[in-house]
Amino acid sequence: MRSPASRLPELPPSFTVREGRQRGLTEWRLRDPSLRRSFHGARSLGADGGDAADDPEPWWQTRSREAEQALCDYLPVMPVHAFFCGPTAARHWGIPLPRRLDATLHVGVWRPRSAPVRPGIRGHQFSGGFVRTVVSEGIRVTDPASTWASMGALLTDDELVAAADAVLHIPRHPGRFAPVRETALATRAELAGFAERKGRPGAPALRRALVLARTGAASPPETQIRLILHDVRMPEPVLDYDVYDARGLFLGCSELAYPESKLAIEYESDGHLTRAQLQRDIDKYQAYAEAGWAVVRLTSAHVYRAPREAVRRVRAGLAAAAARL
Repeated sequence: MRSPASRLPELPPSFTVREGRQRGLTEWRLRDPSLRRSFHGARSLGADGGDAADDPEPWWQTRSREAEQALCDYLPVMPVHAFFCGPTAARHWGIPLPRRLDATLHVGVWRPRSAPVRPGIRGHQFSGGFVRTVVSEGIRVTDPASTWASMGALLTDDELVAAADAVLHIPRHPGRFAPVRETALATRAELAGFAERKGRPGAPALRRALVLARTGAASPPETQIRLILHDVRMPEPVLDYDVYDARGLFLGCSELAYPESKLAIEYESDGHLTRAQLQRDIDKYQAYAEAGWAVVRLTSAHVYRAPREAVRRVRAGLAAAAARL
């Protein structure tokens, strides 16, 4: 059995057919099954597909990985004046997107240039001021603020809030045991500036989303819980709240909380099913209980499929807290 990869010269991860020929690849080798041919005129190391993982990865990780791979495959044949935009730029910055958006690459150009036309590519033309481009990790891409604003007509109101929360989020260390060295991807003023650009598609939705955007939400489910409570006119919980006991001992950080009621709201993702995380959760919630705190625990089923149940549980928790206090 032949070993194609062993006969290939040293090559970059992605390259043009012309570069391959210059490195001595014959037409036969350019058709080698160890090379991907995602785009005409380009080749990338690694055959399509591959062995499935023992544990299926979450869909958003799969989508992000597919998009990142497509981006790398396209780079060798990408026009020098083009840049990644829209959902592709959002994934590059780690901005959450809904499942319905596939891994199609979104590529922009400045007017009057023609937008790229290729299978697997969705081209866009932009006028000056609608987006701002930067070079990130060697890739020309729209910056976080203008990326968010460019999706005003593509995402729902709740999705725009979740995306804005991700852009505005300021990472920190729970308990403040270490200094924060990271900053938000963009400021609220930058988001507002791009949202208010005259002629912006989806501008009303962007404005509505910005009113509801916060800096403390670290994930889309946290945003969604807050929006569910907002829709039924419940008090807005505090985000990313550190809980301490009467002696000032740090007990843990909760995604959402009503400090005056000593009620924490915890979103339990699949990551909480590991033995180590389960042990940490048991210890954390025991410490909360001993400090007089109650906890409402929610899963994706409550947040996305049964929001009324999520609301009922939070209301019950607040009522119990009022009776207790």
